[in-house]
Amino acid sequence: MTTAPATYWERLWHDGRRYRKVTGAETTLLARHLGPGRGRPALDIGSGDGALARHLHHQLGYRTTGVDCAPTAVALAAAEDVEDVEDESGPAWRLMDFTSDDLGKLPEPAYAAVTCRLVYRWVDDKPAFLDRVRHVLAPGGILWVVTELAERREDTDPLKKLGITAADVEFLTAGWSVVRTADLDLLRCYALRL
Repeated sequence: MTTAPATYWERLWHDGRRYRKVTGAETTLLARHLGPGRGRPALDIGSGDGALARHLHHQLGYRTTGVDCAPTAVALAAAEDVEDVEDESGPAWRLMDFTSDDLGKLPEPAYAAVTCRLVYRWVDDKPAFLDRVRHVLAPGGILWVVTELAERREDTDPLKKLGITAADVEFLTAGWSVVRTADLDLLRCYALRL
């Protein structure tokens, strides 16, 4: 990516770009792999419109913070949360580039669950990103990654670039005590436990 991430994503969100919705099959897998939140903290990286963060917070019972580097995405997430829930407090929303901003600005020192949906492919420095995730993940915590796999598209498909490669998968899954996967059409979900 040649443009700074915040500039790139802000332009897309501001121009009305929206992304794949969270499905019922995906939330079922999420519940199975993350389990009930019981008020424990969760962090949704690249939260976009906030759908996943709201699900973690309201349906699974996590105390969720959603972070995104695009101001329009953060504003959209906060606005949709107000419309969805009137008498409950919703997730906390932060304008933050998780890859470069000070992690000390997060509201919690450690998170029981960190989610990264349709974001990992776009991270330029994956080793540094995973180090930062491990830094904020509580012992025994789970990193939930949802990403497309490049191998699931034909070589001639221009959208093949939206998926991660076999080498990316190998790096993503190395060094975790437990690795579980589940498939959703072109997407694969990874539940990675410290």
